[in-house]
Amino acid sequence: MEKIFKTEIAGRPFTVEVGHFAQFANGSALVKYGDTTVLSTATASTQPREGIDFFPLSVDYEEKMYAVGKIPGGFLKREGRPGEKAILTSRVIDRPIRPLFPKDLRNDVSVNNLVMSVDPDCSPEIAAMLGTSISIAISDIPWKGPIGGVVLGLIDGKTIINPTLEQRQESQMYVTLAGTLTKICMVEAGANEVPDEVMLNAIAEGHEEIKKIVEFINGIVAEVGKEKFTYESADVPEEVFDAVKEYGWDKMREAVLAVDKEVRDANVAKLQEEVVAMLEEKEEGLSKWAADSIYKLEKQAREKGRQRLSVP
Repeated sequence: MEKIFKTEIAGRPFTVEVGHFAQFANGSALVKYGDTTVLSTATASTQPREGIDFFPLSVDYEEKMYAVGKIPGGFLKREGRPGEKAILTSRVIDRPIRPLFPKDLRNDVSVNNLVMSVDPDCSPEIAAMLGTSISIAISDIPWKGPIGGVVLGLIDGKTIINPTLEQRQESQMYVTLAGTLTKICMVEAGANEVPDEVMLNAIAEGHEEIKKIVEFINGIVAEVGKEKFTYESADVPEEVFDAVKEYGWDKMREAVLAVDKEVRDANVAKLQEEVVAMLEEKEEGLSKWAADSIYKLEKQAREKGRQRLSVP
């Protein structure tokens, strides 16, 4: 069923249409900010990808020339790979959303943002970030969002939320801010020697606007959000990690305390080989947890070392 949700961001209308486009995606939203329109979709595989030790998330931002009313002509009539702006925008969207996925999730997740029209006064990058947040939040993909995002400008000492094209040209800074209800997740800033106090005040003002956006998205989730699916955890079984820790804790402490990085890496690699042999001897097939166990053990050993160094 199609639903439309409306609010205002920085005095300009922000509209979200759900249930009309990309209905086979896990989550989708057509976002309109002013005359900027972005279709955001989020999809996930039903099974985890085998043989990986990372979360396979991909974020795409597609901005075609027709979005600004142009059609390719001349020799090249087709648009090629994403440009620098599209790649950087994908990264800006990726950074705040990635840490909010479960650490033990190995299902492929793909987010796509297709810019369909552009209003120069309403940033398509921010519209895509909010569209991404909405599409994942209302989907059945496990996620601890939503997030909100704004752009900060500074004119005559006054913070401007989502400055227009004209305001951007005279602004003393251009800061992309993303965050949740409780914290700021990402700051990407360019500024003309703006004092720290001014920057911090601007970020605080931006966070207040982000809180309003997140509350708006939470309202959408409450009305049309799907129940999150259960997934096969890729976390190391507790009994396996306990066995690895008992076997290699002292060796790992000694390995990470080495001053030379090459020596540290060699020591950790040697310990991992020993752990593989130990786990295989204990039970065939357990060695598949060796790499994750060593990573977790190394992280704990480093944290213990930092705590010891911080004690006065």
